Amino acid sequence: MRLVTARLFFAFAAALILWAGGAQAASGSASDAIRKFYDVLLQTMKTGPTLGAGGRYRALQPAVAETFDLPYMTTLAVGPKWADLTPSERAQVISAFQHYTVANYANQFDAYNGQQFRVSGEQRRDTDTIVDTDIVKGDGTSVAVKYRMHSADGNWRIIDVYLDGSISQLAIRRSEFSSVLNQQGVDGLIATLNQKADALVGPSR
Repeated sequence: MRLVTARLFFAFAAALILWAGGAQAASGSASDAIRKFYDVLLQTMKTGPTLGAGGRYRALQPAVAETFDLPYMTTLAVGPKWADLTPSERAQVISAFQHYTVANYANQFDAYNGQQFRVSGEQRRDTDTIVDTDIVKGDGTSVAVKYRMHSADGNWRIIDVYLDGSISQLAIRRSEFSSVLNQQGVDGLIATLNQKADALVGPSR
């Protein structure tokens, strides 16, 4: 049964990847989508202390939903167990993952201290595009951040983020999700994501 479930999942994932590659060409460039997201992030940081955690969350929520393909990311983060979830459970996991993702950005980018966001280029591949960026801190040091993106519904959307240029956030989430799912099931995963988000910014939804 587990083997069949795994095969179904990977067939489904492969179909998603093929769909992404053959989807309607996205308008603009992947780099433009990241620049737009960075503009919102920077403006939110500049007003961060005034907005507070909840205000930053509400300011960033539309930009995160527009820029990240969270349903696709959630599918891959959950892994083979996705095939066993009901439509209601899938919707709840996606919602909780979005809640957690927005809360992380609202918490980490809470104030402006001279930071700059630089987009340095992009690498087109068969089914996706890598956008290279740097976050330059106020002291001049920088962190390389790469975004893996694909075309979905005519828009470029993020499907993974690589910190320091190589650490896949999706791989980290997959490991975390697997541990919680194995120990607590899908209800435990939903509760854990929402609890972590609320701990970062409060019940902001």
